[in-house]
Amino acid sequence: MMIMGHRGAKALEPENTLLSIRRAMEIGVDAVEIDVHLTKDKEVVVIHDSTVDRTTNGKGPVGSYTLEEVKKLDAGKGERIPTLEEVIGLVRGRMKLIIELKEVGIEDKVVGLINKHSLCGSAYVISFWHMAVKRVKEMDSRIRTGVLLVGCPVDTCIARSASADALVMNYAFVNKEFVYKAHQESLKVFIWNIDDPNMLKPYVDMGVDGIGSNDPRILVEYFRSAQ
Repeated sequence: MMIMGHRGAKALEPENTLLSIRRAMEIGVDAVEIDVHLTKDKEVVVIHDSTVDRTTNGKGPVGSYTLEEVKKLDAGKGERIPTLEEVIGLVRGRMKLIIELKEVGIEDKVVGLINKHSLCGSAYVISFWHMAVKRVKEMDSRIRTGVLLVGCPVDTCIARSASADALVMNYAFVNKEFVYKAHQESLKVFIWNIDDPNMLKPYVDMGVDGIGSNDPRILVEYFRSAQ
């Protein structure tokens, strides 16, 4: 079971910042999930929304800022929006990295950084844009990928069509039968995001392969107490 910190430790520190990722690492997660966009000058930065309005003191689309400009924004507690390369430098060799592509057209940059830092064995690239997931796999078949979805499909073809290795699903739409079908097709099932420890047992019993949380303390404490 892979314990995943959503946007680092979103419930505890400013999301998608180095501070949030460090907090998740201190808690003891196996992986962190982050989100990436491109700046105006085509640098890969870690931020969830297509605009900087919600998570920083700035205004406007991420793509309207150069990297130099976006680095001047406060992302909370004095943190700056990190680049993907900065995050890779922090986590490489210490835990897995799950990179969500928030836009189409960013695939080549992300694949390039994964290869530059020899991260193929410890990263997943996921997206709601399934054509982007498929393109990543076509660019480098060694990179593990996952299709994000809300809902429970009839079968696993939604992942196979994207040449993906995993289904990354909202927990509310996952059941034991679907997990079994996915495993029969050699696909992993990751779920997001459970923040209530009382909800965990049914999903652990289903045999899902990974669980994400905004407060990864609940996952670490649950599995420690279960030992």
